[in-house]
Amino acid sequence: MAAIFVLLVIGSAVFKSSSKTDTTSPVAIPTFAPPTYTPWNEETDEPIEPTDRPSSSAEPTASDQPTASERPTASERPSQQEQPAQEQQAKVTLNTSLQANTLYFTGGLPRTNCRAGNASLFSHSQLKALILKTGKCMDAAWGPILRKKGMPWSPPNYAIAARRGRGACGDYPSPGNMVPYYCPRNNTIYASTSALARGNGNAIGYGEMVPWHGATISMMAHEYGHHIQQITGILDSHWKKHLQSSSQSGRLALSRKLELQATCFGGMFMRAVSGTYPVNSRQRDVLFWFYSRVGDHPGYPRDHGTPANNNVWFRQGWLKNKTFQCNTWLAPASTTS
Repeated sequence: MAAIFVLLVIGSAVFKSSSKTDTTSPVAIPTFAPPTYTPWNEETDEPIEPTDRPSSSAEPTASDQPTASERPTASERPSQQEQPAQEQQAKVTLNTSLQANTLYFTGGLPRTNCRAGNASLFSHSQLKALILKTGKCMDAAWGPILRKKGMPWSPPNYAIAARRGRGACGDYPSPGNMVPYYCPRNNTIYASTSALARGNGNAIGYGEMVPWHGATISMMAHEYGHHIQQITGILDSHWKKHLQSSSQSGRLALSRKLELQATCFGGMFMRAVSGTYPVNSRQRDVLFWFYSRVGDHPGYPRDHGTPANNNVWFRQGWLKNKTFQCNTWLAPASTTS
């Protein structure tokens, strides 16, 4: 598969003087019953369950699984005594499509113990260590729920440079950019710590927007989300659709759905580790603000979604914590513009 750059673009139009007034709407995905903002119980550090739940049509259904006619009959199957012990467990038929992927049957990420400490964004050694440490936390969160459904599992690789380097999918950071990227050629996440913290060219760094390391790590969780898409077949299915599309606007629409889904997965992870990272209510609001400022800006390709929709999908991952709630492929165009 040709190299796919999966970069979250922060345009040079985003300046340090940006106001922190969040004017975006709460999470609302019309494909499902539109949820409202989930109130938070600060004493228990738990969301208060919303009264409007997704409709049953949003849940993955048995119709997405192999039918009885697709399974061997009793006469076609060897008896348990004839099967080796490791083959007695029913074989899993995986769905690697965009809209009905087996991934959507995995549920949510479990609470994951991941203590970040006081790493400085502006120290290469400390930020690199934090990226690798939280990467292990992402393994611990995602690995078990994928294996439980019989999905293939392997962690990504990392290449973290102090300034710049060249990876299998190109330079990191790319000229005038500061974002990390995931390369499906070798399942590797590439990042420059100086670019992440201080920016590159006209693009300001995450550390200049939010000096707290949680925002930067949430972006690494976005890149990890691309790895989840890779090992579950979503990236491959996306690439096939990309090649079949006859228009640039169609390809950009596919790219936005891919990127916004990764943002949603990043929100799921940050919620999973919020108790121990820790991410308190103030820092949670900082994350929500941060995701209302990143995305496609004037003068850049419309390939990652508007800042408003990045905010919508990050909130969706945080508040709902269900993989099927991150199914951007079923969402209307208004939420993936």
